[in-house]
Amino acid sequence: MIESGTPGTAAARLTGCTVAGERPLSGAVTEVMLDGGQLVIVKGDTAPGAVRAEAAGLRWLADAGTVRVPAVRGVDEHWLVTDHVHTGPPSARAAVRFGRDLATLHASGAPAFGSPPPGGPTDAYIGLAPMRNVPAAEWPNWYAGQRVLPYVRRAVDAGTLRPAEATVVERVCERLPQLAGPAEPPARLHGDLWDGNVLWGADGHVRLVDPAAHGGHRETDLAMLHLFGCPHLSEVLSGYQEAAPLAPGWADRIGLHQLFPLLVHVVLFGRGYAEQALSVARAALAG
Repeated sequence: MIESGTPGTAAARLTGCTVAGERPLSGAVTEVMLDGGQLVIVKGDTAPGAVRAEAAGLRWLADAGTVRVPAVRGVDEHWLVTDHVHTGPPSARAAVRFGRDLATLHASGAPAFGSPPPGGPTDAYIGLAPMRNVPAAEWPNWYAGQRVLPYVRRAVDAGTLRPAEATVVERVCERLPQLAGPAEPPARLHGDLWDGNVLWGADGHVRLVDPAAHGGHRETDLAMLHLFGCPHLSEVLSGYQEAAPLAPGWADRIGLHQLFPLLVHVVLFGRGYAEQALSVARAALAG
């Protein structure tokens, strides 16, 4: 139990409503029914600043007025309360709309690569892994220094990536200015856009949850959707391209943008993801 209470007491305190019941969904997430029947989601985390970073990210994404996110109902040092999303089956129509909305979200921009959401901390998280948001003016060196190499070092220190293998990824980082494609302005990223964080609403609108929001390259969000699969992905891409066409060669750069989440998975889950990370690194060098 987090020292500041239970999900139910946190929901009551942060929303000012009486709690009628609660149902655990995972170790950290609980569905809570407020008096009157409204459902909210309560997420608890003891990592310093984690829930405040997530709340700041949700609000920043919501401020763009494009892709929908659950409203933040309350937050403190350990608890985050958001609206519940009533989900339904994915559809091609919703996917096209999501693609258009995602393109508009990205185009709403960020002050710099690596900039945190307003009110968000420099030391944030992607899933359970620490992630620093340190602003920079150009993408290749920022992506290498703040997103790829820190996780390479952690993986080597943990013994899940061998020093000779780390050299392959380091060579990719050295060549990033040539591999990155045309320069792009900083985009407003969700930052952890795998399928589990894409909720298909019963009303036909996608909601995004659990962001690791920051200023970044828009192709990174799309690469994450490709990494673990997404229903109706071709329709998502069609809607995106309709709203904001991607730069030539973007499909060849998917692996480059997947290096970051793959290395995060190497750090969090071990050797199983190392070969996949090395595969996309070698392909980037070969291209």
